[in-house]
Amino acid sequence: MGASKTEHFTDQQNQIATIAKALGHPARIAIIEHLMKVNECICGDIVNELPLAQPTVSQHLKELKNAGLIKGSIDGNSICYCIDEKTFEILNTYFSKIIQTVSEAKCC
Repeated sequence: MGASKTEHFTDQQNQIATIAKALGHPARIAIIEHLMKVNECICGDIVNELPLAQPTVSQHLKELKNAGLIKGSIDGNSICYCIDEKTFEILNTYFSKIIQTVSEAKCC
């Protein structure tokens, strides 16, 4: 497979693509939704909420964290996760611009 040529795109385009890719799995959406309900959570609590094995949940958490959608702090032997509001503000700004443009467009 050829190179993705990400260097041909803006930093914002690459950032939004990374975030979108991380959100591209239903388990990750379920994790985000669970974190929104409880505000913060330990990995084991998330494992109890999803029909997935602990290593699978940990991999999904890693992808969400790498994309900046969640953040974690060490609490004893476990990591406590929560939503990273900065990244969601980036998404809010991006999609708000799209919605505004579409609502003002006079296209077919």
